[in-house]
Amino acid sequence: MQKTKKLTTLLIVLVLFLCVFGMVMIYSASSYSSEVLHGDSFHFVKKQIFGFVLGVALFFVGYFFDYHKFYKLRWYVLAISIILLVLVFIPGIGISANGARRWIGFGGFNLQSSEVAKFGFVIFTSCYLSKNYLKTKTFKGILPILLVGGVICLLVMLEPNMSVTMCIGMVMIIMLILGGMSFKHFIILAIPALALVVLLIVIEPYRLSRLMAFINPWANPKEDGYQLIQSLYSLGAGGLFGVGLFNSRQKYLFLPFAESDFIFAIIGEELGFVGAVLILFVYILIIAIGIKISLNARDRLGTYISAGIVSVIAIQLLINIAVVTGSIPPTGIPMPFISAGGTSLSVFMGAIGVLCNVGKGKESNEEFKMNKVDVILFKSKKKKTNRT
Repeated sequence: MQKTKKLTTLLIVLVLFLCVFGMVMIYSASSYSSEVLHGDSFHFVKKQIFGFVLGVALFFVGYFFDYHKFYKLRWYVLAISIILLVLVFIPGIGISANGARRWIGFGGFNLQSSEVAKFGFVIFTSCYLSKNYLKTKTFKGILPILLVGGVICLLVMLEPNMSVTMCIGMVMIIMLILGGMSFKHFIILAIPALALVVLLIVIEPYRLSRLMAFINPWANPKEDGYQLIQSLYSLGAGGLFGVGLFNSRQKYLFLPFAESDFIFAIIGEELGFVGAVLILFVYILIIAIGIKISLNARDRLGTYISAGIVSVIAIQLLINIAVVTGSIPPTGIPMPFISAGGTSLSVFMGAIGVLCNVGKGKESNEEFKMNKVDVILFKSKKKKTNRT
């Protein structure tokens, strides 16, 4: 128990470090553009501070709210997630920017619906798997998760938001695998999913342009390849130890979205390869602690919820870095806890609160108690419990 408390404390410290570090990097990356475009060099920092304050409140809600109650609320959580995604398309409520409708606005506050939907899907899937883990070997058993995940992915794709769609889709596959999905069903789902990705790229000209820019960004350096080239320039300029904090050159309106989707490029430029690796090491520690919490959870629901939260963090981080480094075609997705975006920061902090809630090691709920028919991962643990 004492060891678990130390892990959750370390997790909180690491997350707070990333949040504060993120605000510093947001200021560095956006101070010039904010002054030019908004007349306030702290424009994005102020928004991030608001998101952080809201995130602290959501953290405490997640930390003290008994996560077992999510099972009774799972349909409400799912309904809210879908309603928020639908509201994006309603004129007067949905906000359009850069050719996409991803936000809803009310009372001067903007909310990115997909950020909420990601974790809403994790909660619903975790609740379903915790009670239906014996059914996941059949296609009928995993169909409800596929249908819910498909609806959410469709609504996010229509915004359009390819990166978040990929994130939700990958989280869905990971949770199904953890829930006991057979390899045969995995292959059956993987083949059409890959074919669908290819189709979605081909039918949308802007996605095809991004793919071409990824293959050879220098073929069109002033248009589709521009952002990736500037990102690579930024990373390359950093060298081993960087040009120094606040000394980035690419932030002077050369690199678009330097404070959000491409903030890792600014980190690489100012802090160098060493600084970027150290930040990634912090993320690795957070993910490792999350996995440890999942493995030590006292019941299935806690295991699935914590595994889902860790999956979202890991996948989103991986996609963000892959885009910034030119490893996959350009697509916008924030770096967890660091990129500018109040909704993203507050929702992720709330999710960390739930993760720490599971990590508290509270008494397990008999409804979700593990037994010998659970996934292989837990068999040794159960046997040890039986001997005692």
